[in-house]
Amino acid sequence: MAPSPAHSLIGGVPVESFSLEDLDPDQRVAATAPRGPVCILAGAGTGKTRTITYRIAHLINTGAVSPQRVLAVTFTKRAAGEMRDRLANMGIPRVQARTFHSAAMRQLAYFWPRFAGDLSYSLLDKRLPLVAQAARSCGVSTDTETLRDLTGEIEWAKATLISPDNYPEQVETFHRTPPVSGKEVGQVYAAYEELKYRHGMVLLDFDDVINQLATGIEKVQGVADEFRQQYRTFVIDEYQDVTPAQQRLVRAWLGDRDDLTVVGDANQTIYSFTGASPSFLLDFTRDYPEAVTVRLQRDYRSTPQITDVANAVIRKARGRIAGTRLQLQGMKPPGQPPQFATYECEPDEAHAIAKKIQRLIETGTPPAEIAVLYRINAQSAVFEEALSDAGIVYQVRGGEGFFLRPEIRQAMSGVTRLANNQRSGDIDPVEAVTAVLRRQGMTPEEPEGQGARERWQMQNAFLALVADLVRTDSTLTLHGVLQELDRRKDAKQPPNVNGVTLASLHSAKGLEWDAVFLTGLQEGSLPIKQALKEGERQIEEERRLFYVGITRARTFLHMSWSKARSEGGRATRERTRFLDGIVPKEEDNKPVKKMQRSTRCRVCGKPLRSPEEKVLGRCVTCPEEADQALFAALRAWRTAEAKERGKPPYMIFTDATLMAIAEAMPETDAEFLSVAGVGPVKLEKFGGELREVLDEYR
Repeated sequence: MAPSPAHSLIGGVPVESFSLEDLDPDQRVAATAPRGPVCILAGAGTGKTRTITYRIAHLINTGAVSPQRVLAVTFTKRAAGEMRDRLANMGIPRVQARTFHSAAMRQLAYFWPRFAGDLSYSLLDKRLPLVAQAARSCGVSTDTETLRDLTGEIEWAKATLISPDNYPEQVETFHRTPPVSGKEVGQVYAAYEELKYRHGMVLLDFDDVINQLATGIEKVQGVADEFRQQYRTFVIDEYQDVTPAQQRLVRAWLGDRDDLTVVGDANQTIYSFTGASPSFLLDFTRDYPEAVTVRLQRDYRSTPQITDVANAVIRKARGRIAGTRLQLQGMKPPGQPPQFATYECEPDEAHAIAKKIQRLIETGTPPAEIAVLYRINAQSAVFEEALSDAGIVYQVRGGEGFFLRPEIRQAMSGVTRLANNQRSGDIDPVEAVTAVLRRQGMTPEEPEGQGARERWQMQNAFLALVADLVRTDSTLTLHGVLQELDRRKDAKQPPNVNGVTLASLHSAKGLEWDAVFLTGLQEGSLPIKQALKEGERQIEEERRLFYVGITRARTFLHMSWSKARSEGGRATRERTRFLDGIVPKEEDNKPVKKMQRSTRCRVCGKPLRSPEEKVLGRCVTCPEEADQALFAALRAWRTAEAKERGKPPYMIFTDATLMAIAEAMPETDAEFLSVAGVGPVKLEKFGGELREVLDEYR
């Protein structure tokens, strides 16, 4: 057991005592490895941040390196902030912990005059308008979807070090599916690069920052030596997610040195579509044969029941990445087994989950410790509706929702007016924003009522965000706070709200919750249809994405799928292949409750062919049996209901379902449920009002 370091002074900075005994045996090996190449293969929840902060602290405390000569690189500002905070609490405040782009932008700003002379640069925050201009010049479609895909392709190419000239060839090598032909993408890419050069100035996108800095360090005399005198020791987190461009920069930083610690898990590689490649992690010991390699497999986040499911999913992985899989060992006390559930349709799934969430909250789980995860953002709508109906506050991570809410737009306007005041520089930002919110109705105590409570939660989240910005940078004026808020709005970075989190699996990476609901686990959603078309390589990435989702949960995990998209739809969807052999047999064999409806016209007896005919229970050419005044009354009710809920009328009921209701004149619950398009959820929600309309025409 290594002894605890004594309290000491390093470069005049007091370093508090910390104990290596706080680490488990594997973490301790990683933390105490000598200077030089170290590869830490760290599974989810295994304490990687703790390990690398202790490694940095140990190297500093033993005199191997001074704090200001360490550069730690992460992929998110949150992770960088957490690392800085931990090191500061250990008495080491001067370590640079930054994201790749933050570190590169800071260095580029310093060295740029030596790279480019009199040529100035400006950062290009929004690429889409310039890509649109480039596309128009090349005669390529400029519809929004195509422009977004073109922008993504250009970003991927630059991250992968592919030039406009060789894009058409390389896109086939990488099995990409471009939005237009490879030749046209290459032309738009070339035009985009040309458009960035203006009179005496160049626009740099985020990828340019990385590439320009790497080129400057490699080729401009004296820059490499000056940089390497400043930084001696490098720590790279989430190394499986580095792109070829970022790896080029890392090599430029290092030169012929090897004082590099990397941390990663190849089986959490889920960003290959952006150019990320696990090959640099997988090849680390080839590049550095003398490297110390440590595997962290003790999972301190999740219960053994959850880690068992995670292990079972990733155990079936194929390919080179799978060879590095880690066998997680759940270190927490045993908990409840994960839950599996099949639902008739997505609305049923969403409302059932909303009820489960309500019970979790009622039994003491904070809403902020609950997450609903799905494959794509479009899947959030049905859960937003279900949670709203249940009166549960929620936030959509990675969406625009927060900054577009009326109370937040009002708050931003109020802060803007105050910031434009001539004396705003003398105002404390937190006090100023508090005053703005109180004038707009924010009370000291949480109010009653769902709407008022949700507004209050959002206002407090806004205030907490401002307070956090000022805490992070005490020099911020009200103008500076407003600029940062605008940046976060553009970057779709909402603050945390004391509500249930709705998030895609990709945006959930790096986060964790007490309770996690993994939803939409059917073929075509996970793995997504595009992956099924592209083959095993992409299917395996979908498996890793599922694995990441499972490992977000600490104590409660619920996994679900639905047989149909909408109520009354064809129940043909199958559960994801990633759960084969994992779902208990009793769940596999559980019959799906499905209302049996006739497949033949009740009037003429002919087979029903179209979806509309199957809803009506008759051919569309056969005589209607409904009172037209009743049908009109039902449509009028639906219009009013849709307007009140802010939804298209068809999302309440289709015309065919309303006609079927008018013809059947149902009275009992069973009679209502026999009508296609009327499921248990909609019956519970609208049954009373439908009966009132029908009773007027009986």
